[in-house]
Amino acid sequence: MKTTRSYRRVSLYLLQEFLLSFLVAFLFFFFIFFVNQMLLLARDILTRDVAPFDVVRLIWYSLPSIVALSFPFGSLVGALMAVGRLSSDNEILALQAAGMPLLRLALPFLTAGVLLSVGSFVMNDYFLPVGTINFGSLYRELLYANPGLELEPFSINRYQESIMITGAVDGGRIEDLVIIEQDDRGARRVILSRNARFGEEGNDAVISLELSDVFSQRVDARNREQYDWLSAEQMQYNILLRDIAVALRSPGPREMSSVDVYREIEAKRRSLSQRLSEHQKAIDSRLRDLHLEYAAITQQYADSDADPAQWHPALHRRLESIQRDAARPIVDRSLQIYEIEYHKKFSIPFACLVFALFAFPVGLTSRRSGRSVGFGLGLLVSVIYWAMLIGGQTLGVQRTDISPLLAMWVPNIVIAAGGAVFLLIRLRR
Repeated sequence: MKTTRSYRRVSLYLLQEFLLSFLVAFLFFFFIFFVNQMLLLARDILTRDVAPFDVVRLIWYSLPSIVALSFPFGSLVGALMAVGRLSSDNEILALQAAGMPLLRLALPFLTAGVLLSVGSFVMNDYFLPVGTINFGSLYRELLYANPGLELEPFSINRYQESIMITGAVDGGRIEDLVIIEQDDRGARRVILSRNARFGEEGNDAVISLELSDVFSQRVDARNREQYDWLSAEQMQYNILLRDIAVALRSPGPREMSSVDVYREIEAKRRSLSQRLSEHQKAIDSRLRDLHLEYAAITQQYADSDADPAQWHPALHRRLESIQRDAARPIVDRSLQIYEIEYHKKFSIPFACLVFALFAFPVGLTSRRSGRSVGFGLGLLVSVIYWAMLIGGQTLGVQRTDISPLLAMWVPNIVIAAGGAVFLLIRLRR
């Protein structure tokens, strides 16, 4: 019983040391990511006429993504700082001399890693989608009230195939708006509007511009001398949300919960399976027609002296064409992206535990200036891990033959393997 209480007291002491260092490291990374987010908001929002309270709300809705990333890196640096301090002060050595097994001393750090992984996952899987939805909803309200968020005064803005040239932007009104758009056939239309404002009837797919005192001219792409024009007191012009503002785009897999992403993956897999089935049926049908035609031709020329060189090359070219189409891979790149983001939702939070496993044996090698050495080493490993993660994600997106699971979990596997090697070396001493 006394030994159990001693273990519990030591575990609480080690956990307290880790949490203190984690708090310092977490605040460091939170500050770094928060400053980066503030710079992005400063470019898009803070320089515009937006009420301070709305700016605070936008920042608040952006915090889940910052916190979710700060958890794993904070756990790495915090664990290295804590173990480094305990090792440099010979406290780990003293506990081992008192009969505490090394693996038992690692248990509080691994337990904290599990708890931080759960917290990071909840933040990334629930609060991040909620924050993204609220951010987009508030941004839409601000955009209706202040078009200058997206359309700066006296500026030129490009949205896909459209170009918007604005005059003065005063409150919710845009003066002397010029819209130049070009369709797939090359026809160009120019719309001139004396005044415009964002309409309140926009839906989840478009934003509506209400134009007044309008003149429009359309020029035929093939014959520049042919054109048509119209004038109107009012006109409604719709802009796709995917074209105008990042904050208003439909949530991507990163901003969705893991359950929703998995549902989208299943739907995309069914769609891809259907495409593969239809492709195979088309290939089989073409092969069947080719075989029937070959049988008919050979039967036709069976009793004649016709040279096969007259008809065989054409059939051979058709066969080669069918074989090329059959070998052409049918892939869905969006499915690959969704699978990558799905595994990323688990690999990054789980890195808290992996980092704790890595930090404990590595931190034991510190002999002096434990906290500062642990902090520097933690930053180095964080950069290496992030580089591996971005590299795996980039390769996974570019090459559909790479497994999304491996692309997102290899960094964790590498860090965990490194920690296991250091731990085995320490245990053998």
